[in-house]
Amino acid sequence: MSKKHKARPDGLVFSTNQDYMNDFPEEQPADTLPKNQQKLRVRLDTKQRAGKVVTLIDGFIGTNDDMESLAKQLKTKCGTGGSLKDGFIIIQGDYKEKIIAWLKDWGYTQSK
Repeated sequence: MSKKHKARPDGLVFSTNQDYMNDFPEEQPADTLPKNQQKLRVRLDTKQRAGKVVTLIDGFIGTNDDMESLAKQLKTKCGTGGSLKDGFIIIQGDYKEKIIAWLKDWGYTQSK
């Protein structure tokens, strides 16, 4: 008797057999550090952006939902667009000094 197997996108194979035991631990979402422990770094970048300046915020440790929430607050405060990509919050335009000041006001005391 053969068992059906399906391939997962990460290359692992799993069985549809009800008695199959999964030996792989599930990924636990990272807990979000308190604001005063976050070491956020704010910098300007123009690489691969056709000469346009963006403000990058790096170093956020926590859940993706919390990071999206912070990005939304910053985009609203700046009145501009932005996105999340590869662990960076990207804000369109040169808002470095303003973002650092807002982060410190919001409790992110270790921001630079």
